[in-house]
Amino acid sequence: MAERQTMVKEQKPTEEEKRPKEDKLTKEQREAARALIEQIDQSTSPFQTVEYAKKELEKAGFAALSLQEKWEIRPGGRYYVPAYDRTLLAFTVGERRAVRHGIRMAMAHTDSPCFKVKPSPEMTTHGCRKLNVEPYGGMIRNTWMDRPLSLAGKVALRGETPFEPRTVLVDFRRPVLIIPNLAIHMNRKVNEGVSLDPQKDMLPLADLAGEEVEEEFFLRMLAAEAGCEAEDILDYEMFLYPCEKGAFVGFEETMVSCPRLDNITSVRACVQGLVKARRDEGLNVIALFDNEEVGSESKQGAASMLLPFLLERVYAALGGSRTELLSDLFDGFFLSLDVAHAVHPNAPEKADPINHPVMGGGVTIKSSASQSYAGDCETVAIVEELCRRASVPFQRFVNHSSQRGGGTQASVASAALPMRTMDVGIAILAMHSARELMGAADQLAMEKLVEQLFAQKD
Repeated sequence: MAERQTMVKEQKPTEEEKRPKEDKLTKEQREAARALIEQIDQSTSPFQTVEYAKKELEKAGFAALSLQEKWEIRPGGRYYVPAYDRTLLAFTVGERRAVRHGIRMAMAHTDSPCFKVKPSPEMTTHGCRKLNVEPYGGMIRNTWMDRPLSLAGKVALRGETPFEPRTVLVDFRRPVLIIPNLAIHMNRKVNEGVSLDPQKDMLPLADLAGEEVEEEFFLRMLAAEAGCEAEDILDYEMFLYPCEKGAFVGFEETMVSCPRLDNITSVRACVQGLVKARRDEGLNVIALFDNEEVGSESKQGAASMLLPFLLERVYAALGGSRTELLSDLFDGFFLSLDVAHAVHPNAPEKADPINHPVMGGGVTIKSSASQSYAGDCETVAIVEELCRRASVPFQRFVNHSSQRGGGTQASVASAALPMRTMDVGIAILAMHSARELMGAADQLAMEKLVEQLFAQKD
């Protein structure tokens, strides 16, 4: 009788075992980057971004306040104020004194470039079902091609009165759409650069049509996800997002590739900094605004009166006067967080020849002669000193003089709140792509800067 041979199953190495012996990241840096990836995976539209931030604040003992009700605020209190489900304001009050002892604020935005579903979007042609969508913000269009895409946003349903529709957040959490490229055989010059018409070339496929023509297939699927009847849906705001989760990249995992780094990196830094910091005196505030990618001029954007109104109501609840608030604004400090351009190793000529930040280089301080970034020499000095005290590396960014560059919501917000304001961010590559790239160590650096801002005594 032949002797039976025992098969030994080969043990695959774990992720920890695959990692290089000498980790280029500290444990704290790696954990901060991993937590960022997890948050981005859940923050699939401005609505879900705010919902995630609310849960983080609630875990840290923050209480909700309503814009429609009277506020009762106590010394040492921690509060958050949602606005229209897509913007979030939060603040902490000094244990001993708040009024006349310093306003510190940090700001980020909750939106990212993507596609938004239009009303009555169903289209059926040549055996396929498609959705009619439009671009939101300035995206790199070709990076959205051939990617599994999902949908997230908010649905408005019939309520008891016309002025109070019910709303529900919806996230499909699975691949339901895709935008296929035209084959190279039919587009021989595709590698020379092709213009993509968003109304023609960028409409996502939702399914094969089959024999029956269903006019409202999207509404039916949306109702199933929202847990309601299709006829109860009055309207919706639904956004497309790439399904692939973020990941560490590189032989030594020193980079993070992820959707929506712009600007969930900053959203997370604001929340973490506010939660971890302690200050006996003064007022610490974060503002997470929507609509930065389309100009900030909306009821929930940085150009709105939401932040001035919040400050006025806080001061009134604490017994402070409007005159005291205005005086404190001039003595306060406002940090605006948004991503910055890292020098591209394949196109270094696009960067300033001297001030070109690199991924993994820490906090990037952004300046512009045009004031498209907020700041001056005094605010630069303040941020540099905060970085030093937090043991955080920092670097400088200015545009190449022949490049127009971009801007942030800081200049808009600081025009309405004339206080010392500085633009900072994490240096990334592939900004406004469907998937962006950053140095894994930089998330912790930004979080520590915000924490230092809120903890530093005068």
